[in-house]
Amino acid sequence: MSKASENKPEKPKVNKELEGFDIKINSFGEISSTVDIDKINLFLNRNVDDKKLRDREDLEELKKKKEKE
Repeated sequence: MSKASENKPEKPKVNKELEGFDIKINSFGEISSTVDIDKINLFLNRNVDDKKLRDREDLEELKKKKEKE
């Protein structure tokens, strides 16, 4: 094998909801993404446990309201 084929970066395994997700930071420090930030936030809210919000009593009520919308 040549060195060019050895350095070819592999794409990581991702959740099906985030298929095609790519994020880059340009020379000015601006973040550009292939997926809308709101979609990413919805995915994270559904799939990631926020330890700061774990003990809130009203958290379940808020989640139910968002799911209805």
